Amino acid sequence: MASADVQTWTTRSLLAWMSDAFARADLDSPRLSAELIVSHVIGCERLKLYMDPDRPATPLERERLRDLTGRALRNEPVQYLVGEAWFFSLGFRSDPRALIPRPSTETLVETVLQHARAVAGFERAQIADVCTGSGCIAISLLRNLPEARAVGIDISPEALALAEENATLHHVSDRLDLIQGNLLEALADHPTGRQVHYLVSNPPYIPDAEWEEVEPNVRDFEPELALRGGRDGLQFVRPIIECGPERVRPGGLLIVEIASATADAALELARAHPLLADERIEEDLEGLPRALVATRAG
Repeated sequence: MASADVQTWTTRSLLAWMSDAFARADLDSPRLSAELIVSHVIGCERLKLYMDPDRPATPLERERLRDLTGRALRNEPVQYLVGEAWFFSLGFRSDPRALIPRPSTETLVETVLQHARAVAGFERAQIADVCTGSGCIAISLLRNLPEARAVGIDISPEALALAEENATLHHVSDRLDLIQGNLLEALADHPTGRQVHYLVSNPPYIPDAEWEEVEPNVRDFEPELALRGGRDGLQFVRPIIECGPERVRPGGLLIVEIASATADAALELARAHPLLADERIEEDLEGLPRALVATRAG
């Protein structure tokens, strides 16, 4: 965009230039990233970019676009730049207080919804979301199960504040209790958490040996506390599998997001638990092992 002062930059030309720059820098989803930034700066929905493609950008808009494009090319996540991430067809506020919601995590939501709609009484579920972060899992479930209630737990007060903003945004604050605590400890005295229909969790799970291989837009910008899972990647997954089943009512589900590299180890832990049955690994949209799913026996 160096020649912005000698030519008219329209929405069409901006999207083409930014998409090309992002593609050459090997950023994920270059066209989508360009659309998100341009629509954010202009102040419109992404669809409207194509309804008026020849709209010229103002000098102030060009200045903001230069800044945001430069930051994106330096690996700053686009979702943080625009303050929004989409998850399960819902827009969530997104900033460095919590992980960016990802399509792979939608596997957990879809698994719960399929089960809840197939089993009588489970649409009025009690749900525990451990390591709730932005609240995207619990909020998406509550939006799709209007008679359900949930408790979201996170050790980070900053993440919980963001989750509260998202709960308010999606009008489910009255059905979502947010509690600061370490994993399952916060469930002990909470009425919703004593015997839930679904215990879901996206805990930190990147093994130490893989940390340096993590993409810089994740490793350098998203909260490390919510990413690293210790030496074997199971530092937080293991206690959820070992202690979570006693918090789930018979017939309910324990669902934990995991690293592909630790899928077999997580499945082994679940199969060794006397309160679990029908243990399996669900794949995400890319066909990768993504979620441990097990039924509470009895």
